[in-house]
Amino acid sequence: MKKQKSAVAVTARKTSPLYKDAAIPSTRRVKDLISRMTLEEKAAQMLCVWQSKAATMLDAAGDFDFQKAKKSFRNGRGLGQVGRPSDAGGGKDARSMAVLTNAIQKFFLENSRLGIPVMFHEECLHGHAAPGGTSFPQPIALGATFNPGLVESLFTMTALEARLRGAHHALTPVVDVAREPRWGRVEETYGEDPYLVSRLGIAAVRGFQGEKNFRDKQHVLATLKHFVGHGQPESGMNCAPSNVSLRVLQETFLYTFKEALREAGAVTLMASYNEIDGVPSHANKWLLQDLLRKQWGFKGFVVSDYYAIWELGYRPDTHGHNVAKDKKESCAVAVQAGVNIELPDPDCYLHLVELVKKGVLKESQLDDLVAPMLFWKFEMGLFDDPYVDPEEADRVVGCDEHRALALTAAHEAITLLKNENNLAPLDLNKIKTIAVIGPNADRGLLGGYSGVPKHNVTVLDGIKAKVGKKVKVLYSEGCKITIGGSWNQDAVVPSDPEEDRKSIAEAVRVAKKADVIVLAIGGNEQTSREAWGLNHMGDRTSLDLIGRQEELVKAMLALGKPVIVFLFNGRPLSINYVAENVPVIYECWYLGQETGHAVADVLFGDYNPGGKLPISVPRSVGHLPVFYNYKPSARRGYLFDDVSPLYAFGYGLSYTTFDIANPRLTKKKIRMDGTTQVSVDVTNTGKRAGTEVVQLYIRDLVSSVTRPVKELKGFKKVWLEPGETTAVTLEITPALLSFYDVNMKYVVEPGDFAIMIGNSSRDADLQKLTLQVTR
Repeated sequence: MKKQKSAVAVTARKTSPLYKDAAIPSTRRVKDLISRMTLEEKAAQMLCVWQSKAATMLDAAGDFDFQKAKKSFRNGRGLGQVGRPSDAGGGKDARSMAVLTNAIQKFFLENSRLGIPVMFHEECLHGHAAPGGTSFPQPIALGATFNPGLVESLFTMTALEARLRGAHHALTPVVDVAREPRWGRVEETYGEDPYLVSRLGIAAVRGFQGEKNFRDKQHVLATLKHFVGHGQPESGMNCAPSNVSLRVLQETFLYTFKEALREAGAVTLMASYNEIDGVPSHANKWLLQDLLRKQWGFKGFVVSDYYAIWELGYRPDTHGHNVAKDKKESCAVAVQAGVNIELPDPDCYLHLVELVKKGVLKESQLDDLVAPMLFWKFEMGLFDDPYVDPEEADRVVGCDEHRALALTAAHEAITLLKNENNLAPLDLNKIKTIAVIGPNADRGLLGGYSGVPKHNVTVLDGIKAKVGKKVKVLYSEGCKITIGGSWNQDAVVPSDPEEDRKSIAEAVRVAKKADVIVLAIGGNEQTSREAWGLNHMGDRTSLDLIGRQEELVKAMLALGKPVIVFLFNGRPLSINYVAENVPVIYECWYLGQETGHAVADVLFGDYNPGGKLPISVPRSVGHLPVFYNYKPSARRGYLFDDVSPLYAFGYGLSYTTFDIANPRLTKKKIRMDGTTQVSVDVTNTGKRAGTEVVQLYIRDLVSSVTRPVKELKGFKKVWLEPGETTAVTLEITPALLSFYDVNMKYVVEPGDFAIMIGNSSRDADLQKLTLQVTR
């Protein structure tokens, strides 16, 4: 009987194409499959459908329509990707999305000539952006945690939730370095420092991809974006040119991508909208071919940003680079640069077949671009076992365990900027009435690229839940920031000054009855967001509080009661008046679905805040740029103003106090290829348990090219009980001492290095040692 089974298996293997044999290595399966594909089938793998899902494969309810799909894809050529199945029909919950992806996948496996599966991509910036998905803090808030382990756990959770619903490819993480606070996409980044961004980006990729055993159906492909220079656009405008030197490009913007590829092996990258030195990224052969593939050895695939290939020519609703005369030429330029697939809908790449037949492109170029996408479809098991379990998706997505992790992240993100006379935390036993005031007090605060989580706890709801019947909670909106305020709402309508002042008067009447006032102010999802079109802006010329919010603050302070401010915003704000006059200030960024619970836990002392600023807070737009790692000649001073930031990178207080002492090097002198360690003793000198982030900064004191005054090169977060001391040790390796010299060689130069260690980037918070490096 066994011999008979074996014979059947051998016969089946001989008659079935090699690429269908799961026992064969993926590289061989790819080679075999491509040899069988027509030009048209190869081109189809470089296409995606997103908004066109409704027209090509869905019914009016957003469910799969076999007859419509059969008609739309009657040529049997297949398709590369389907974008965001979670948004079908206005939004799919976990079970219905799993059912939908199964149906779409089944169709393409059974109704394309070669049975090539599709890949589903989703947005997963801070949780799967889908109905029911667990939504945790925005990346800028995760940057404040200085906790790579936490970030990895969060994206492991996100990968599981997305994969169980049928997704394979996350368009995340953003590893842009945010050096321009006017830019509306700051919230999507981990901050202004390339080392911090790289460590958290690596953690995110590891969370998404795990050990790349994608057949476990628990992980997805990660996409590093936006490649490259997106985070310092001219004038702070999204998509504007990145006017940086090659050295800055290499050391600041490319560094994060290179490290995430080297250490975590991200499978995909997304090219950026912007240009560098006159060349848009989607047309940049040097960037995508010479550097990425040849120098760095990248074997994955590059996806276009949405509509960016069209923008190589001219896109009327936003802009164009005009390096192509039409969509056909845009197609050729992008293929030659090395963009594997066009997102989000069939557009410029519809000309692929024609351009090959005319000799503008070679079919071998398509082979090279299609091969890595097929390889990862094989590696994910999509040819062999592509379906997901809707019941399991329903059970896991948004579960209590994931909700608890989102709360942990929100706790760690909150950053205490000021606590005059230790007013915070509040003692419930000493308060009878609390007034919760402000435009951000009773609204969901998720930020951009968010889904609709099962829970979305407002500040007001969180405080009410915390105090129960012990304290009376009063509420007043105080004023508005904008009318509506939805991220998706194109038009941004300023609030009416007269109505705002009526609301402020009402807030004063309410607050008079309270013992303490909690103000929730800042920005909203409209005032800091991706500016994706002329009708959908999000970049600003001012970083001041919008509308009548400062008037509201002044009115509350005038009552003579304790005032506590919680800031919610997607970018740093120039809160000069607040900083000078309000006794307690917390920077929250966007904390996700558990916002209210996290705020209440911190406010009443059930959690001790330990966040650190991942980006400097400027005093005004006139102070920009304000990033801490500037060159020696860059901050000489201003007439009539302080040159320092309002709050520095790495800064953040606690309800307890810490002493960092006894800095020491294991070796004070090393060779250029040598290593050493720097250690400090950290003691919790206060009365509460809490966290401190020990930060290591380095500067080459004399060098062949100018170097920043300091650069973050290491950090470690420690939890200490009152009175507890621990030694923190950080490695110093050649990689941390290297830079691009006058000949653009990445080297360690001999000489003295300043080793600075402390709890923020401020000179006053750092202790200094000297390391001597010899040949």
